[in-house]
Amino acid sequence: MFHLSLSESQNGSGSSLIGFRRSLCLIEELESVIGYDLLLGSIAAFYVFMVPYTKVEESFNVQYDHLEFPGVVPRTFIGAILVSILASPVVSVMSLLHLPKIYSLFAVNLAYGNWLKGHFYAALNCLVCIPHIFATLIFRCDILLLLCPLGLELLLTKSITLWKALKCCIGTALFCIGLTVLVDTIMWKKFVWPEFQVLWFNSVLNRSSEWGLGVILDRRVVFYILPVVSYVLLYSKLPHKELRFVISSVPMFNLSAAIAASRIYNNRKKSFWKLLHIILLGLLMVSLGCTIITFMASCENYPSGYALKDLHKKDNLHMRYSKASKESRLQSEKLVYPHVGSLTNNSTERWVHIDPFSAMNGISRFCEDKFPWRYCKEEGIPIQEFNQTNFTYLLNEHSNIHGFKCLFAVSGFSRVRLQIGIPPISLLKEPKVFIHGNIRSKDVMNRNWPGCS
Repeated sequence: MFHLSLSESQNGSGSSLIGFRRSLCLIEELESVIGYDLLLGSIAAFYVFMVPYTKVEESFNVQYDHLEFPGVVPRTFIGAILVSILASPVVSVMSLLHLPKIYSLFAVNLAYGNWLKGHFYAALNCLVCIPHIFATLIFRCDILLLLCPLGLELLLTKSITLWKALKCCIGTALFCIGLTVLVDTIMWKKFVWPEFQVLWFNSVLNRSSEWGLGVILDRRVVFYILPVVSYVLLYSKLPHKELRFVISSVPMFNLSAAIAASRIYNNRKKSFWKLLHIILLGLLMVSLGCTIITFMASCENYPSGYALKDLHKKDNLHMRYSKASKESRLQSEKLVYPHVGSLTNNSTERWVHIDPFSAMNGISRFCEDKFPWRYCKEEGIPIQEFNQTNFTYLLNEHSNIHGFKCLFAVSGFSRVRLQIGIPPISLLKEPKVFIHGNIRSKDVMNRNWPGCS
């Protein structure tokens, strides 16, 4: 009896020890995941606060003006709705506190970055058909070029049966099509399946080229890399090329590079691998340098966002401390702009026209200020007709406009130049956006502006 009790006691202690060790392993894995989450989240937050503005490619998901400026092809609203849901609590608090709109853009971009971080993990941990079908039919029809080789590989390796694949794909496809048609028909106020129109425009009509023209593997990742390589090669057949079109393939390339780097690091004490380890460290430094350079270029790549911010600051500062009498301020002339209807340019309102270049290079509705500021983005106005308008200010890519005086200019990134010395690379800037003031507005002309010379 004594031996039996001792054995049971030892077994019980062994089970407890195993359970304790498993708990420690789970805690370590959880800490590792949280650590990576904090790292990725910190990087995303750093970019959001340092480069808060958006270009035309990102602006659709952060502002609601699609009916006025629909673009070449329609895009789904499902992504924008998801981002809005994530950001709405913070944006509501900011609105109650009467904070500037630009702070809401921080919240929206952080929500967008958190959502993309989730997609990154999904791409690494869940290489199955359902997420790709969802992405293809709702967000990016070009993911079809990734879905086809991926599905073929799963069938050839017998990872999934044909019948199971059909059930999975057909059911998911019907749900996704129904969802996007329902939501986007309401938002676009017409019957539309956005990604089908994109597919038709880009692939069938092949008209995307009208908008511009433009790639030591561990055998464990060959299964994941081959479909991605096939996707990039297939996409290369299209005339219109942009990096963002194949950005969904980057996580898998990063995965293969990480596995190769881990293998080199673990064998770094061996003679041949020591050389590879030195090369790896060099490549990491090169990658870090390229990241710093592209980040610095990105900071200077949204000139119109900074231009509108500076205009608000300079004008509001003048209005706050101006000692001009009400009578002198009311002497500004009233004009009529036939393209947008009868608008009065009185002493309190500040009408700003934003040309297409400025609208595509940093300005969104989050950059707009409250009354007395008013904004217009109407396109197609001949430059010689601006002198007939009632606009107080113009944000324009042209430095000279009849009837307006150039008040100041904002420079943006132009190109990278190699040079002898330290640093060996410099970023060149040039004036990109010019802020003009109406010469008939004495209130504007009587101030001290930096000028554009």
